[in-house]
Amino acid sequence: MWKRTGSRHRNMADVNVYTAGRLSGMARSLGLLARACQDHMNEEKGLTREDALAAMQMSAAMVCGDCSRCNLYQDSQKEDSYYLYYLLRAFEQKGRVEETDMPRLFLETCRYREDYLSQLNRNLGRATMNLEWKNRFLESRDTVMVQFRELAVILEEFAHQMEQATDVTEEKEAAVRRLFRLHHVAVEDMLLLKYENGRREAYLNAHALGGRCITARDGAELFGQAVGGGGWYAPPDTRTLITRQTAAVRFVQKGDYQVHWGVSGLSRETGRPSGDNYTVVEDQPGQIMFSLSDGMGSGEQAARESGQVVELTAQLLETGFSPRAALKMVNTILMLKGARQHPATLDLCCIDLYTGVLEAMKLGAVATFVVHEGEAEALEAGEVPAGVLCQVEPALLSRKLWSGDWVIMVTDGVLDACPGTEKETVFKEFLEGMEFRSPQEASEQILGFACQAGQARDDMTVLAAGIWRR
Repeated sequence: MWKRTGSRHRNMADVNVYTAGRLSGMARSLGLLARACQDHMNEEKGLTREDALAAMQMSAAMVCGDCSRCNLYQDSQKEDSYYLYYLLRAFEQKGRVEETDMPRLFLETCRYREDYLSQLNRNLGRATMNLEWKNRFLESRDTVMVQFRELAVILEEFAHQMEQATDVTEEKEAAVRRLFRLHHVAVEDMLLLKYENGRREAYLNAHALGGRCITARDGAELFGQAVGGGGWYAPPDTRTLITRQTAAVRFVQKGDYQVHWGVSGLSRETGRPSGDNYTVVEDQPGQIMFSLSDGMGSGEQAARESGQVVELTAQLLETGFSPRAALKMVNTILMLKGARQHPATLDLCCIDLYTGVLEAMKLGAVATFVVHEGEAEALEAGEVPAGVLCQVEPALLSRKLWSGDWVIMVTDGVLDACPGTEKETVFKEFLEGMEFRSPQEASEQILGFACQAGQARDDMTVLAAGIWRR
């Protein structure tokens, strides 16, 4: 629960405890809703014994009349009948049932073999079409259930964060009011929260005095001087100015680490767009996130597919989704859109600027490389591209980064261009021999190494990020 340090902020703390409780309740409801359909998640998605019997019965009604020479349908109804399963496998493998697949008694006695087989294949084809529509519906429903579960996790995480936050307002309130007053700003109310990872966040109701105004950026610097403990900034989602009208403004403490990055890329064919796309999300408090996507092939189609993937990922991350939840959401959304024909990989790296911990999550992407004190390590994962499997779980890899470490993200075109058969080993040896300067120079140097083999066989993109303590 919230730890309250005084009565002045008790009402706001109580409101947040109430809000956290409601969010937890919503998360449980979404979880129950998802589990309500869990029984059907793994149900059979091929033609069944009942489908085959129905097709045979319909064929018999259309062709056989009162003929009972072969007793094909009656014999197939028996529980121990093996023929039904053989019939279904033959139809699934060849797309039709042939005379050679029928029992000997049927071939010897039936006077309407061709008509019966024609009807049987037609009925099995209709059953297959109905099954495809049913599976499409079940797949879409299961995808929605996956999203419900992910939303439940997000709400639960947010509720936990609110419950574990500590209200430390009274420790710093007097100093903040005094310093802001000296700069002609009156602070009417204030809330200062401290989270589990040490991050602090502040909310102020304030207005400028004497007809003046002050930027939120300058206000964040003043706030940092008053409370200490590192730099502070005004995030993009807060007000840009503090004016004479009282309004709320939000300040967030900067992390202990800072990250600088650079990117370089090359298309396989000059003049055509690259099938690789990337995005960087820097406005999340205490985090910086990089995503890199490689569309299938090259050119405009691949560029659209990978661009859609990184755009969706960035939107979800900016909304507040965790990286893992964002990856799963992107995968399920692409499943609903039918992206199997043009799948794209997705590589996501999230760096916590308070702890220096890197979390890498991948859907079909090649290894990410971490360089620490001249030694390179490859973080590898699976090979399933985004939008291919509904129940795919993104691979999660975690490493502690230290000041001076480098994170290198590449698409498979870069590794494929490396000489020899052990591509990753060669690439690691190159990174270990590099002299890292600026991130942009590092990305250009790596791309230059990959281009030494001559004409690029695939689109190539390199994203290099360096981390330093503030």
